[in-house]
Amino acid sequence: MSDELVLVTGGTGFVGTACIIRLLGDGVRVRTTVRDLGRADEVRELVRGAGADPGGIEFVAADLMHDAGWSEAVAGATHVLHVASPFPARQPKDEDELIVPAREGALRVLGAARDAGVRRVVQTSSFAAIGYGRPDPGRPYTEADWTDPDGPGVTPYAKSKTLAERAAWDFVDREGGGLEFATVNPVGIFGPALGTDLSSSLELLRQLLDGSFPVVPNGSVGAVDVRDVADLHVLAMRHPDAAGERFLAASGDAITYIELARLLRARLGERARRVPTRVIPDWVVRVGAPFNRELRLMSQELGRRGDASHEKATRVLGWTPRDRDESVLASARSLIDHGLVRD
Repeated sequence: MSDELVLVTGGTGFVGTACIIRLLGDGVRVRTTVRDLGRADEVRELVRGAGADPGGIEFVAADLMHDAGWSEAVAGATHVLHVASPFPARQPKDEDELIVPAREGALRVLGAARDAGVRRVVQTSSFAAIGYGRPDPGRPYTEADWTDPDGPGVTPYAKSKTLAERAAWDFVDREGGGLEFATVNPVGIFGPALGTDLSSSLELLRQLLDGSFPVVPNGSVGAVDVRDVADLHVLAMRHPDAAGERFLAASGDAITYIELARLLRARLGERARRVPTRVIPDWVVRVGAPFNRELRLMSQELGRRGDASHEKATRVLGWTPRDRDESVLASARSLIDHGLVRD
C-alpha cells in the first residue's frame, strides 16, 4: 500500500490523531490539515507518545470555513478521511455556529477531493445523525435510521452532524463524478487519552472520577474505543464493498450513567472513590429544566438508552470492536496516568 497518500482532516482531534497513528502503523504516507501550523509539533508529540514515528507526516493549513489550502491538502491524495468538524464543550446559543462549518466544510472537502481525483472519501459522522428526534424504535439503532433535525430535543450538535452528512450524500449523488464516499457514525468515543485535550466522553469520565457531580442523571451513553473507530475508518477507506455505505461504530449496548459509575468503583477501587453512587430523581431534572439549559437538555434524555448495532460493520467489513467495559476502564486509567484526575 506504499503508493497511498491519505489526507486526514483535523489532525489535532482525538479521532484524527488516532487515524494518523493507525495509518502510520500500516506504512501509509499521511498528510493532515490543521487550522494553525503552529500545532504541528503538538500532533507529532501525540503520535510519538503512541509509539509511532511522526517524521513523515505532512501538514497543510486549512479551515472548514475558507477555501484556502484545500486544493493543496488533497493534491496527490488517493484517499481522504474527513474527520474535522466542530464539537463544542457546551451547546451554543446560535446553532449556525456548528451547522455552517460542519456542512460547508464537508462540501469544501468533497469538492476539492473530486477535483483532485481522490478515489474515496470517508467522512466521520456520528450516532447524533442517526438516533435523535424520532420515537424510540424499540430495537437497536442501525444505519437505516436518520435523526430528524427538526424533531423534539435535537441539539445543535446533532443537527449539525445530520445536516452535514445529508449534504455530503446529496453532493456525491449529484456532483461527485467518480468519487466514492462512505461514512462512519460513532457513538460516544472512549479509549486511552493521547494528551490533555479530551473528547467529550473522556471529559465525562474525568468529571466522574474527580467527583464533579454528586449524582448522575437517569440516562445512558453509547461507547466505542477510539482505536476501533480509527480501524473502521481504514476498513471503510479500503474495502470495495464500503463505497456508498454508512457504518455505525459501537461496541455493544449503551451503558447507563449509574452502571458506568458502578463499573469505575468496582474496577478502580480507591482511585474511583469520588465517583457518585446516586441517581438524580427525574422530577428534580424536570423542575429545574425551565431555568437551566443543561438540565433542559438532560430532561430530554431521561430514561433513554440509544442502543446501536455494529452488525453491518462486522458483516461487511469484518470489524470487531473491543469490549465496551474494558475500553471505558482503559480510558479512566489513562486519565489517572496522565495526571488529569485529582489525587
